[in-house]
Amino acid sequence: QVLLVESGGGLVQAGGSLRLSCTASGRTFSTYVMGWFRQAPGKEREFVAAIGWSGGSTSYADSVKGRFTISRDNAKNTVYLQLNSLKPEDTAVYYCAASFTSRIYSTMGEYNYWGQGTQVTVSS
Repeated sequence: QVLLVESGGGLVQAGGSLRLSCTASGRTFSTYVMGWFRQAPGKEREFVAAIGWSGGSTSYADSVKGRFTISRDNAKNTVYLQLNSLKPEDTAVYYCAASFTSRIYSTMGEYNYWGQGTQVTVSS
């Protein structure tokens, strides 16, 4: 069992920045592919970014490329999502997820564990 706990969400003005963190329990964090997803009100949950075991491989949704950066610190069992140049359309609950696979996937079904989510609200 893996417990994921997100933090760092909040209210920010358009153009601002936030850094989300997700800390995982367990001693095998370095073997998980980690991903971030988000869900806006009335919309389906969507892929945001993912990172491979060592942090050397990353993938981003087109809507956040160049603005968001995913990173991880395996010594701290933590994955981060740096959100820059935020837009009102980035408003959503952001979830981190852990996958047992060896490849980066953008589909929810490939992820085995999920956090409870953290709210990000961007005002115009």
